[in-house]
Amino acid sequence: MSIEEAREVLAIEEKGLAAVRERIGDEFEMAVSAILACPSRLVITGIGKSGIIGQKISATLNSTGTPSFFLHPVEAMHGDLGMVAASDVVVAISYSGETAELNGLLVSLKRRGTTVIAMTGGQRSTLAQASDIVLDIKIPKEACPLGLAPTTSTTATLAMGDALAVVLLKRKQFRAADFRENHPGGSLGERLKVNISEVMLTGDSVPSVSVDAFAELAVAVLNRESLGAVLIVDDSKKVLGIITDGDIRRAVAEGNDMASVPVSELMTSTPITIENHVQAVDALSIMQQHEITVLPVVNAENVLQGIAHLHDLLGKGEFRFLV
Repeated sequence: MSIEEAREVLAIEEKGLAAVRERIGDEFEMAVSAILACPSRLVITGIGKSGIIGQKISATLNSTGTPSFFLHPVEAMHGDLGMVAASDVVVAISYSGETAELNGLLVSLKRRGTTVIAMTGGQRSTLAQASDIVLDIKIPKEACPLGLAPTTSTTATLAMGDALAVVLLKRKQFRAADFRENHPGGSLGERLKVNISEVMLTGDSVPSVSVDAFAELAVAVLNRESLGAVLIVDDSKKVLGIITDGDIRRAVAEGNDMASVPVSELMTSTPITIENHVQAVDALSIMQQHEITVLPVVNAENVLQGIAHLHDLLGKGEFRFLV
């Protein structure tokens, strides 16, 4: 019974997110443009559950390259409004759009000329009417059976905040190295600083075959190591190419006999590599840039030293990025 009830809650929230996703339009692009054009800081404000969600959105923005801070509406009306400049952009969060404390703050914000972006489910609410840009987070219904506790609505708000943060991250070409700069302390910052040689796979764990081998052997090695790729090397272990599981699938679909096709005919020559003296964060940046999941690690002479896999960098194993 409890399991089915839990699944029903998640189903309701999924439908809520789908509804919000379908309504995203030009106003989202306007919000992104306003934030990118902001010469100072982004201010997030809200009260109650919306305020808690706002604090998380602000934290995500800060760690992904968009400076922001959370402003409590009540504290703002008792002096903290001095932290807001006319050049700032304010994201005001209220699902109903009729939160008295927040709308009272908006009067002062508009008086000083601050750009206001509303996140609300009330498109005709006081908040929406007073804002320059309105992001619609209206959901069909709350997961709470009483329809009282913010559940689906807070999930939708959080997701909209994540959408803003990620789109801004991409527009700013924010990299893993930049993320590290924002996390100089703690386990994340420390682990991003290690050399790739400390976290790469080595020895028999590196899937590789000779350039003289046939594809049948490459398939066997690929399946054994389960990294999604096998490296092609010469007698001196210099990296000449790479074959991915996608390459194998395409070759099989084309009717090739894996026992008679040389690996040299299937491999991608001169694959992207990284030298063994660089930091793990640089490997992650390269993977992100080229949308790849494995990265051969070589020395200055292009001799194979190991292989880095995205899973090892992001959590599958001892080396974890704790975000």
